Amino acid sequence: MTTRERIVNEADRLFYERGYEHTSFADIADAVGISRGNFYYHLKSKDEILDAVIEKRMTAISEMLRAWENESSSPSERIKRFILIVITNRPQIIRHGCPVGTLCSELAKLGHPAQPQSNQIFALFRSWLCQQFAQLGHEADADSLAMHVLAFSQGVAVLAHAFQDECFVEREAERMCAWLDAVAGEAMTKTE
Repeated sequence: MTTRERIVNEADRLFYERGYEHTSFADIADAVGISRGNFYYHLKSKDEILDAVIEKRMTAISEMLRAWENESSSPSERIKRFILIVITNRPQIIRHGCPVGTLCSELAKLGHPAQPQSNQIFALFRSWLCQQFAQLGHEADADSLAMHVLAFSQGVAVLAHAFQDECFVEREAERMCAWLDAVAGEAMTKTE
């Protein structure tokens, strides 16, 4: 792994755990174990680091979504994989919230110019979920259903973080999966 990649990885972690505004160059340099002078050789500004972190997240999410598509031919199963992210990432979500939601919210509060870029992560999820619902037979309301799933994931993340309740996360994920099964059943009924 290159020094630049290490910087971006540590910045990503620190932005998630502490927030963008509360993470300094010195924090990132210390986490990577390099001098600030060496740090500036690789990335010149905090905004440049933020751009690299957002790009890293977009790439990782795109790869994850492609992997889910390759692993299952069922749109319902792929949507469930998205829903169950809150279970997979439960310890981190309880400690720090959703990495996407927290970054987008913080940048919006700051009026940061990278806020629209960070919102593209949600747009990526939205578009992918729309495709899955369309393949499930819900073309007409695919976007509405996709937004419902996104709202679920963000709501669970916020409340799990606020209340530090692991059981809540699991219970809500189970309810959302049951809802998805009903939506998938409706689609099957329409095609019969």
